[in-house]
Amino acid sequence: MAEPPHNETYSWIRSSLRLRGSVVPIILPHVIYSSLFGVVVAWVHSNILSLDLPALSSLIPNIVLGLLLVFRTNTAYERFWEGRRIWGNQINQTRNLARLMWVEIPHGDRDAEQQLRQATGWLVALSIVMKQWLRRQPLEAEELNDLVSPADYQKLLRSPHPVLEVALWIDRYLQQQLQRGLAVYQLNEQKRLLNGLIDCLGGCERIRNTPMPLAYSVHLKQLMLIYCFTMPLQLVGSLGWRMPLVVGIISFALLGIEAIGHEIENPFGMDANDLRLEQFCNTLRSNLQPFLPDGAIERSQPESQPVSTTAEPLLPAIRVPTRDRPS
Repeated sequence: MAEPPHNETYSWIRSSLRLRGSVVPIILPHVIYSSLFGVVVAWVHSNILSLDLPALSSLIPNIVLGLLLVFRTNTAYERFWEGRRIWGNQINQTRNLARLMWVEIPHGDRDAEQQLRQATGWLVALSIVMKQWLRRQPLEAEELNDLVSPADYQKLLRSPHPVLEVALWIDRYLQQQLQRGLAVYQLNEQKRLLNGLIDCLGGCERIRNTPMPLAYSVHLKQLMLIYCFTMPLQLVGSLGWRMPLVVGIISFALLGIEAIGHEIENPFGMDANDLRLEQFCNTLRSNLQPFLPDGAIERSQPESQPVSTTAEPLLPAIRVPTRDRPS
């Protein structure tokens, strides 16, 4: 049932006034400086000499600056959305690979099942390690100790590229299954999905390692600075002492658009506007929980992003042998 209109209005107002996740704290000092400069211009114009320069309000500079801002923001959003699309593909490829592994790889005896569970744990660990790799963070044992063995964790710490190290473990495991009855065409399909995970890694690394060109970013900031400090000269003659307020409002709008582009151009960080990579990894772990090694812990979702309790199970048709879980 839809919420009453007054609730929607209240939610809209509350959202418009929130500071967390907004660029207001970032741009507020610059807005204040622009308004204070407007106060100085208004005082000089009223008491010393006329500073009214309406010729500066040409339409062409306004259009050029607007186009640059739109291009900057659109480019940043394209990077953000591509990162989200890649991570969605990462999760789908992982779940598809896990499904094929459990359907096609023989695991009738206890040892084969435990090896398959370990390989499934590596699949989840690959996304977790990828998250930390993209953020240039050290590997956290707390997130991995129930998915990889202590010896494997030490290997990851020594590896120059831990994501590829985990992918190599999975690849070796799949290759070994040829000797246990896995058909060649089945192996090829599973390796194709594993290659897709590496492609996702490459796409994320391309976004992370290719920032916006420095010359473009610097030039846009310079144009913004010139525009904000010449705007009082354009408006002081017609607005007088009302001009500093108008300058502050216009500066808030322009600087905010530029700051949004800067905020979302690298979507793999830990800011409020970045992708929720922890949530993605926890969702993947939760989906594959019945197929993980003994003792694997299901991570809870962030409170702000609850998981639906009516979601369909990932692999409803697979019968997994009952195992004793630790109390």
